[in-house]
Amino acid sequence: MPENNTGNNGPGSGPATPPKSKIRIVVADDHPIFRDGLCKLLALEEDFEVVAQAQDGRQVLDVLQQFEPDILLLDLKMPGLDGLATLQRLQAARNKTRVIVLTASDDKNEFVQAMKLGTSGIVLKQTATELLIKSIRKVHAGEIWLDSHTTAAVIRTFVAADETATAPQQQQLSAAPRDRERSPLSQREREIVALVAQGFKNKEMAEKMFISEQTVKNHLHNIFDKLGVSDRLELALYAIHNNLHTGR
Repeated sequence: MPENNTGNNGPGSGPATPPKSKIRIVVADDHPIFRDGLCKLLALEEDFEVVAQAQDGRQVLDVLQQFEPDILLLDLKMPGLDGLATLQRLQAARNKTRVIVLTASDDKNEFVQAMKLGTSGIVLKQTATELLIKSIRKVHAGEIWLDSHTTAAVIRTFVAADETATAPQQQQLSAAPRDRERSPLSQREREIVALVAQGFKNKEMAEKMFISEQTVKNHLHNIFDKLGVSDRLELALYAIHNNLHTGR
């Protein structure tokens, strides 16, 4: 039976603080031990609520329709309807649940395909628990989550595709804002754009450029504003399609 947290509303006490809404999560993975263990870890977070589990893509579609969760943690390698096929169904249905892909694979082509199908985050299964928890909160807040390894893999794939594509294909490779009116970047900003495209974190960029991490953040804020991009992935794709990813 759920707890009744009504608080103390006696004389002299203020009105009870309304409970903070929880992030409602569905966990989809075909390995019961992994799935159950992950659910128990997530249940330790006060702002998380695991509302359902699924072991294949067809179950995912059913539970999403039933529970309408905020976040779906989706394994790519499920039997039957696998993760990518499930993402295709969700995209076609315009489902609003934000998806974080969980994978033990290092297949950069899968990463790219998942991003094209609307994934909001990619987390490797060997990632530390605290980073998975952080990714859920970030994605729930509307951000994209890619760690430096995944970002670099995605970027390398786009670079390879860009080098081999015909001109019409190049126009379809990314939704990066190539034609937006923009202010020119300074040399320092171009260096930072190149490092973002190569998958460097803010701290790593600061160390490499002998500046503070806060200075890196300030530069990124200015770059985002000048180019009209909203996140690091969009900036990285912009860099590739405008030949800024090499730093030259």
